[in-house]
Amino acid sequence: MKKVLVLFGGNSEEYKISCLSAKSILENINKKKFKVASVGISKKNEWFIFNDVLNYLEKGDWTKAKNIEKIENIIAFIKTFDVVFPITHGKNGEDGCLQGMFDLFNIKYVGCKTLSSAIGMDKVVSKILFNYLKIPQVPFITINYPNFKISNIEKKLNYPLIVKPANGGSSIGISKANNKKELVKAIKLASSYDHKIVIEQFIKARELECSVIENKKIYVSTIGEIKPAHEFYDYASKYENIGSKIIIPADLPKDIINQIKEYAVKAFVEIGGKGMARIDFLYDEENKQIYLNEINTIPGFTTISMYPQLLVFDGISYQDIITILIKNAS
Repeated sequence: MKKVLVLFGGNSEEYKISCLSAKSILENINKKKFKVASVGISKKNEWFIFNDVLNYLEKGDWTKAKNIEKIENIIAFIKTFDVVFPITHGKNGEDGCLQGMFDLFNIKYVGCKTLSSAIGMDKVVSKILFNYLKIPQVPFITINYPNFKISNIEKKLNYPLIVKPANGGSSIGISKANNKKELVKAIKLASSYDHKIVIEQFIKARELECSVIENKKIYVSTIGEIKPAHEFYDYASKYENIGSKIIIPADLPKDIINQIKEYAVKAFVEIGGKGMARIDFLYDEENKQIYLNEINTIPGFTTISMYPQLLVFDGISYQDIITILIKNAS
């Protein structure tokens, strides 16, 4: 029986989302096929074996559990497993740092490798690559905080604007700016998460997502649509406001569906994707223009997250998604 380690937590802003994703995986993984253990990384970057009730993960306070044990020799411990399933969203867990450590010590793990993880996480690098590949991007510029001038931004882009940290997820640190005052405020917010900042032209568009899973060949799911409670799909719309709606399948013309899937495969292949990704698009319906928004190499994995929901809609059970990813780990 294959020994699988589910790894969660970390010192990322997406810490709690990682805990929730891990809870869903641990509740649904096929324990007849896999011998499962879990390890949490605290916000202080300490590693602990977690062997307690999963409600601690629901609250994100698993470090208060009684049945945890600090790991002193992390590599030696990890190497006792056949496969690691990292569900570590965000900084240090999704950006290639963790993957690089696994690669260095020949540890098999689920998901994208070091370089593809780093590219997917860095919105500036991925946008440059996708532009080169002729995959349409919303007009954007990048700045390095605090070395920028508002006047230079205003010369290149028109209000309203979307401002986001280059490295991050779950829409944390993202805001919309309708004028100069709001732009200054938005840049300051984004700079608290990353000195490298992406500023995009805001466009009125539908927010679409698809899931990619690799099982000998690349499979792209049905397209889903997000109808956010707010003007765009910010953190509050994702996790706090019940007004946001998920529509599966999205009502789209066949040619648009095919084009999105074509771009998704191209993006996944060209970054060197492995295992899984959720790829987000914007669709300007009036001008029939598709834009690739971003690629997420460790997408949210709760049972209500978009990544598994789309695949479940296509007939792959949540448990089978987990099994496929583990069996194809490398």
